[in-house]
Amino acid sequence: MRFKRRRYRDGFTLIEVVVTLAVIAAVLLSIGSLVTVAVRGAHSLDDHIVLVETARAIESALPNRDNLKPGTSSGERDGQLWRLDVRPFPGALDAQERSAWVPLNVAITVQTPGGTTYRIDTVRLARKSAQ
Repeated sequence: MRFKRRRYRDGFTLIEVVVTLAVIAAVLLSIGSLVTVAVRGAHSLDDHIVLVETARAIESALPNRDNLKPGTSSGERDGQLWRLDVRPFPGALDAQERSAWVPLNVAITVQTPGGTTYRIDTVRLARKSAQ
């Protein structure tokens, strides 16, 4: 009677373990990259929200129509640098000569300490006599 010799394996070979570890390392590296991108996106979104809220606060604190005058001003609010540029609206309109109002181009620029900037451009009407 001939007995068949069977090879029984208890466990994994060294090559199987190394390949498994390499696959796990690649998966963990991919997950780490995704987490990094998500964190950067969240920080960028936080910066954007802070910039928008600061610009809106500056815009809401603008003087009323009678006191709004062309010029530049700047300052700091909640750690954000801001600049306000009020200039006459470029170009003249035919109806503007007969009107008691003149359009002013208002630009609000806000910058984070990291250098990210946000700008709002709008038009405000001011009385001609206020200039």
